[in-house]
Amino acid sequence: MRTPLSVVIGAGGTGGHIYPGLALAEALRRADPDAVISFIGTERGLETTLIPAAGYRLHTVDMIPFDPALGAKRFLLPAALLRSGAQARSVLRTQKARVVVGMGGYPSAPAIVGAKMAGLPSVIHESNAVPGRANQFAARLTEHLTVAFDGSRAHLSGGERALTVGMPIAASLAALDRPALREEARRAFGIPEGARVVLFNGGSLGAARLTAAAVGLAARWRGRGDVHLLIKTGPAALAETRQKLIHAGAAAAHPYGADAGAGAAGRPYGADAGAGPVAQAVPYLDRMDLAYAVADLVICRAGSATIAELATTGVPAVLVPYPYAPGDHQTHNARVLSDAGAAHLVPDAETTADRLAELIDPLLANPARLAVMGRAADPGNHARAADLLAQTVIRLAGQPTTTREFTP
Repeated sequence: MRTPLSVVIGAGGTGGHIYPGLALAEALRRADPDAVISFIGTERGLETTLIPAAGYRLHTVDMIPFDPALGAKRFLLPAALLRSGAQARSVLRTQKARVVVGMGGYPSAPAIVGAKMAGLPSVIHESNAVPGRANQFAARLTEHLTVAFDGSRAHLSGGERALTVGMPIAASLAALDRPALREEARRAFGIPEGARVVLFNGGSLGAARLTAAAVGLAARWRGRGDVHLLIKTGPAALAETRQKLIHAGAAAAHPYGADAGAGAAGRPYGADAGAGPVAQAVPYLDRMDLAYAVADLVICRAGSATIAELATTGVPAVLVPYPYAPGDHQTHNARVLSDAGAAHLVPDAETTADRLAELIDPLLANPARLAVMGRAADPGNHARAADLLAQTVIRLAGQPTTTREFTP
């Protein structure tokens, strides 16, 4: 009887690392339905909810961020890596892992350290145009590197041998037919007849700058019936944002609870979200295929997963890079689309309601221009990236483990 393939994926922190890891897990299951997939993360990030909700087991280790802002605590990093790496090695033994994948972000580094300790093959995936600190470190511990963008190679140790596979995205986005899904999406979000939709998507945790600009824009446009703002706030900012929209006369109050707005129980998103003619706020979007199908234009940060999704789905965008991203990697990410003419790049400090109105109004009035922007992006390998990375993982799983474990 064949021993099932066991793969452990290190991913955590933000959705930009977790969702590609989940896309990889989905691709591994397509390739080998008997595969046993589990994850390593920490207790701090979104992995504690997103990974179990997707049906995968999460093993947690004690790790601290690769962040200079930690001050004196950064000197604890070597000890934290050894401790968490040993914890990860224990997980790998328990799971009888045959290969380990690091998806970037500080929670994934212990998985690669643990693989080195256990003598197991490992591979990292770098999602950003400029690699993060965790993968810059992890690249020194494995021979197998994959990247989403060719430009990442120059910033990784051993980058010349990296394989460009693209960014793993969910199958529902890789195969998205926006026109075919548009009417269902408009019904799901309760979009008023004839209104063009601007989606504000601040990432997995929301973005205060984008939300503030969206609220200001909704107040400015509260009398309009030809535009509708769909604002993803993140759970923490939901209640305050809804109250501001209602106070501005841009959304109506509804007698539903604070968790409403996710499209649960078959109700339209807008039915629960304080939706009005101009705006609605939701805490999160569990159906990004519907969100991209309904949107005429997206205002968002420039995480690598978002860039890949926009390029693949062909949704025109205004990109507002997070100004404190390590190495300013979100600006580098954004230029992939802005240089192609698929997006406008607006600095965070300039992202106000007035600036967005000046930029968005002419775009909404010119559907042909939006269509040109949607076609301008190069989708690259992103739609196939999860399957390409899964093939790499499966090939590595066939390699014998090293004969001697590494002991720190």
